[in-house]
This record gives sequence, C-alpha cells and structure tokens, in this order.
Amino acid sequence: MAEGDENLELKFRIFDGTDIGHGSYSLSITIATLKQRLLSEWPQDKSVVPKSVTDMKLIHGGRVLENGKTLSESRVHVGDLPGGVITMHVVVQPPVVKKKTGLSLSVSFPFICLLLHIVSAILL
Repeated sequence: MAEGDENLELKFRIFDGTDIGHGSYSLSITIATLKQRLLSEWPQDKSVVPKSVTDMKLIHGGRVLENGKTLSESRVHVGDLPGGVITMHVVVQPPVVKKKTGLSLSVSFPFICLLLHIVSAILL
C-alpha cells in the first residue's frame, strides 16, 4: 500500500459464502461503525439475520476485532497484495437467552449424581 493511502478495500463474507459491504473504508473507521453499515446492508432473505451490532463478530487474520478500535488500531493491512481486497469474515452469534427452570444447575446436578449413584447401587 502506498504511503499516505488512508483507505482499504474491504469485503465481508457471511456464513453462506456471500460477500457484502464491498467498498473502500478509511483506516480511522471503527469496527462498530463497520458493523452498523453491514447491519444496514444485510440481505434480509438469509436464514440468519443479526438484530444488532452486538450479534456480529468481525474476524480478520484469525482475530476477533474489537468494537471500540479503528481499522488502523486493529492492524488491518493488505500485506503482500498492494491494491488488493481484504476479506473479513462475519460471524452472527445472537445473544443467548437463558430459560428459567424450576431447578438451578447447582442444585440439580448434585441431585442427579446422587440419584444415579443410588440407582447403580440398587442394580448391582
């Protein structure tokens, strides 16, 4: 990349291999802003559609990029391909909704272990 060049050519690959958000981005743009743009451009006909930027993770070079950092701070660079397009991967991970049950895991697990111990003692 030439010195003074403040933009990177990026595209974002989603779970089914589709590329979205292809364009030139400033090194000063934050990861959260990138995610917001991707959210607005997300194809609505897909089986998985993120509801917010917190549902998405951007991965580049084997690292999950942090929302508060810029592309420059995240050390995103073209490397050996001057003028090349960088592909980032987008993983959608909706927040886990915890279901309320009558028993908490801390109570039910020891109880199940005790129950299994008693049953195995009876059967032997």
